[in-house]
Amino acid sequence: MSDKDWERVVIKAKTGDTDAFIILYETVYVDLYKAAFYTLQNKEDAEDIVSETVLDAYTGIRKLRDPSAFRGWIFKILSNKCKQKIKEYQKKRSQEALTEEHTDNLVSLHAEQPYEQVLQQYDLTQAMEHLSPEERLILSMSAFGNYTTKEISKIIKKPHSTIRSKYHRSLKKLEKWLRA
Repeated sequence: MSDKDWERVVIKAKTGDTDAFIILYETVYVDLYKAAFYTLQNKEDAEDIVSETVLDAYTGIRKLRDPSAFRGWIFKILSNKCKQKIKEYQKKRSQEALTEEHTDNLVSLHAEQPYEQVLQQYDLTQAMEHLSPEERLILSMSAFGNYTTKEISKIIKKPHSTIRSKYHRSLKKLEKWLRA
């Protein structure tokens, strides 16, 4: 879809056109889910967060000023919801309980995939557990949202240099863990 077509769909959605919003939803859902899953490392919570994000976006789309900013706007909503959920994790669960739950979800999520692919994804997911929630969010937004570090810095409202540093440090941590 061209940029102009995309903006037209966003404008229609802003006027209450449900079909237009469904088009937007279908375009970003997979990337939202991947970002949420790799940030939260929990299938059910990722699904819940994406649902809440989409609901908030649907009810608040009229407030969106720049139609070309829809993707960044919805990822900002997702980012805030992930941060809230991470705070809940820190209050309610120990890291061990989170890891056990995540392993169960990972097995059920990948049951139909080839064994080697499951192992690779498991290795990546396990490596991501060694990152802070913010580092996971930055990498997820880059990998699944196709955002640059500059765009991520605007979305999560932190200096670009900080995001760029955390991004590169996170990649090095992942590489180190995956090579071990």
